[in-house]
Amino acid sequence: MATTKLKADIDVRIQFEINEIEARALVDLAGYGTDAFIKAFYTFLGKSYLEQHEAGLRTFLKAVSTDLPPILYRADDARKAYKGEKECTPNT
Repeated sequence: MATTKLKADIDVRIQFEINEIEARALVDLAGYGTDAFIKAFYTFLGKSYLEQHEAGLRTFLKAVSTDLPPILYRADDARKAYKGEKECTPNT
């Protein structure tokens, strides 16, 4: 006899917008290293809130340290080009 079961799964994705100053702050925070940051956090602030979200923090800091620096480098290069400090060459 056939059986049916309801299996529901909800995947929530949230986009948030940060400005350049906030992005640079996040990159520098991630620069401490995830393990060092978590160790310091637990030492000074305890584990009660963060421990259950440690995996999410790890993936977030990894994304911050990989995705944001190239964007910020391009912003820096654009400023230099705008000020005439860097030669602009068109993409070929």
